[in-house]
Amino acid sequence: MRQEIEANGFEQSRFKILSLITRLRQICCHPKLFLEDYDGESAKLNQCLEIIEGAIAAKHKILLFSGFTSMFDILTKELEKRGIEYSILTGQTKVDTRIEMVDEFNKDDNIKVFLISLKAGGTGLNLTGADMVIHYDPWWNLSAENQATDRTYRIGQKKNVQVYKLITKDSIEERIYELQEKKANLAKELLSTCLLYTSPSPRD
Repeated sequence: MRQEIEANGFEQSRFKILSLITRLRQICCHPKLFLEDYDGESAKLNQCLEIIEGAIAAKHKILLFSGFTSMFDILTKELEKRGIEYSILTGQTKVDTRIEMVDEFNKDDNIKVFLISLKAGGTGLNLTGADMVIHYDPWWNLSAENQATDRTYRIGQKKNVQVYKLITKDSIEERIYELQEKKANLAKELLSTCLLYTSPSPRD
């Protein structure tokens, strides 16, 4: 990345930099997303599967969001090994099929996990059948993550909802999470300042 910037300048290197950052994010999710011949384990995947198995044993139903649909290829193989029923929804899923899948997940207790791409799961889904949300990887836009989580907080939800964010320690994912926190705190400060200036004076 440094070589690219030194050779071409930051403005001309933006797409290359984004590509390199994406590769780092993929390695955090599972090295196989970037290294096709990789045949080892992934600490994050192992942790995720441990959470899923524990949640199912405790009678929970789970929404799992990821920004990388290619990660679902790996996850589905692991779920099938364990005999865990699941559904998948991505941007390629047709609208009428989406509605059917959502209804089936909410009603069928045998379907324990719903894998949803973050972009496809932002709006228009009522998934009150779930009471646990797992964000497999952090997204740049915190509001997109929150919108995805809100799929479980629709009218009709009667259970407490647990939310997990899986963050790889000492990685680009930690930097993304820190950026999210800074943006959230900045938004709170701006909002409180606006409320302060718009509040009526005691004489009013």
